[in-house]
Amino acid sequence: MMSDGTTSGTGVSRRKFLISSGAIGAAGLAGCSSEASGDSGTSTDLLTAEGSSTVYPISNKGSSYWNANAPPSDGEYWGSNDESTVPGWDEIDTEQKLADYFAGLYGFEATDERSNPPYNTTVSLSHSGTGCKAVRDGLVDIGNSSGPITAELGLSDSEAEEQFVDHVVGRDGQPVVVSSDIYDGGVQQLTGEQIRKIYQDEITNWSEVGGPDQEIFVIGRAEGSGTDTAFRLNMLGDAEAPMPGVNSRFGQNQQVAEAVANNDGAIAYMALAFTSDSVQPIGIDFDGTLYEPNKDAENTIFDSEYPLNRDLHMYTKITEDTPSGTDKREGAFLNMFLTEFGQIVFVEQNNYIPLPTSDLEAEAEKLPDQA
Repeated sequence: MMSDGTTSGTGVSRRKFLISSGAIGAAGLAGCSSEASGDSGTSTDLLTAEGSSTVYPISNKGSSYWNANAPPSDGEYWGSNDESTVPGWDEIDTEQKLADYFAGLYGFEATDERSNPPYNTTVSLSHSGTGCKAVRDGLVDIGNSSGPITAELGLSDSEAEEQFVDHVVGRDGQPVVVSSDIYDGGVQQLTGEQIRKIYQDEITNWSEVGGPDQEIFVIGRAEGSGTDTAFRLNMLGDAEAPMPGVNSRFGQNQQVAEAVANNDGAIAYMALAFTSDSVQPIGIDFDGTLYEPNKDAENTIFDSEYPLNRDLHMYTKITEDTPSGTDKREGAFLNMFLTEFGQIVFVEQNNYIPLPTSDLEAEAEKLPDQA
């Protein structure tokens, strides 16, 4: 098992500068459905999820693997039978196909057929606010969000706890990025206060922070996105704090990355999975502590102490039919992400931060009992 805050093995490098994950693909294919049965564990209905573009690389990759129901002999999916390729491999029953194994833990009958899991899953891409509303309104089973549902739906903590179960599947050390011309021009770190002033329209030229004499093109996420909510909460102290310095907003991380890559003088906040050579994360000095986008640094944006660090959520809804808030279908799928295998393949390989063992154990307590 993983020790707190780390993962073992040599197959996944933890010693490299941030790169784009390249793991964003089409949503998992939908399957046919039959009778639903709430908490009983016998439903084969299609499992649906929607929401955050930050959580999407994790959720969608998991959905794709699930729907493929690959055999353990397929190293592209399971890793390989070599323990050094995917830590935790030896803890998984490798006699079963992937979805058959995880669904079987919750009482679902195995199909033993590739591309034919016990039930299919599908993930739609929108943003956190939409995902939270969709799960609230019963339109999807799981609402993906990179911001807390309290902020996304305007709920109190007690209201949220009465209505939803918050499944945290990983963490994002939310970076602030600049376009390559600015990074190469000498702006490779800023203070938290400088970033606040840029977004509040108090600093408007890069020369004011040691860069070229060039107007700052300030990019923000769409209001209602979890990335925007988390940034305002953590950087500005209020989910509704004004940001008059923003020149343009985009609904998804992919669009933000493209805008930064294609515009000189740009700055933006986004998810780790979408950084690249043309979308450079910078170091941020918060009150004398410099957090760098390099895992070898003394203090990094991968640390839990990094002020912009945030949880990545998959919310399920408490209903009369599912008083626990999470049915067996949802539990089986979510459990896949909360294993060492899932944290490596779906979280870390997408350039996000795996949960420490203590957190994985706490998250597992929220799931239904296994069969």
